[in-house]
Amino acid sequence: MKAPTIHLGCAGWSVASGHPDFSRLEGTVLERYVHRLSAVEINSSFYRPHRHSTYVRWAASTPHDFRFSVKVPKAITHTARLQDTQEALNTFVEQVNGLGEKLGCLLVQLPPSLAFEVEVARHFFADLRGLTTVRTVCEPRHPSWFTAEAEALLTECRVSRVAADPAPAKVGEAARRPGGDPHTVYYRWHGSPRMYYSAYPAEALAELAREIRNRTQVQEVWVIFDNTAAGAGVDNALELRKLLLGGATE
Repeated sequence: MKAPTIHLGCAGWSVASGHPDFSRLEGTVLERYVHRLSAVEINSSFYRPHRHSTYVRWAASTPHDFRFSVKVPKAITHTARLQDTQEALNTFVEQVNGLGEKLGCLLVQLPPSLAFEVEVARHFFADLRGLTTVRTVCEPRHPSWFTAEAEALLTECRVSRVAADPAPAKVGEAARRPGGDPHTVYYRWHGSPRMYYSAYPAEALAELAREIRNRTQVQEVWVIFDNTAAGAGVDNALELRKLLLGGATE
């Protein structure tokens, strides 16, 4: 059975600036980053919009098989809380379409206070699906999203639930397991025990590599290290890359 395509990287490419594995390479920070890693998650889009032309420029700086995941703006997820977002979604999708075929995924991260409401969620994801067929993943952080009803809705809307580490305390281990649409698995590791700072030990990375290899029914696996505040994420990504070489397609 064909192994899943793996997209491996960090939350942002600035991690390549000054890192010894990248510093000897030529080009912009992004152009250096893509020599070692096959994907990146754009988090800056959560805080501020980027022009269509900016996304076009970023795409042009990467090889044909490189992929971007883009985080949906907080104005949509946190301020509007998924309601009355059609105009904002239109604008966002028009912007990110500048990445062309290199737009691999959209990340919808929800605030911890946002409970699952089936009609709100169905309407939002239907609006999004009406604008793009790009793979979409959701990182909910309220316990109500980890129910059979929420799981069914995500699957219906072809949205995968992020496998996040560490799991939110109020959710528990369910948050560490993927859910929703089974065709995509998206690991988003934030650093543990100290979020955004802590590096993952070799044993955790080896276990993750084994888990990825066993996901033979999946089309795509994304692994994004968000523990980038002190540079740990890029080291973890490079180590996982070594573990996966020969085991799946990058």
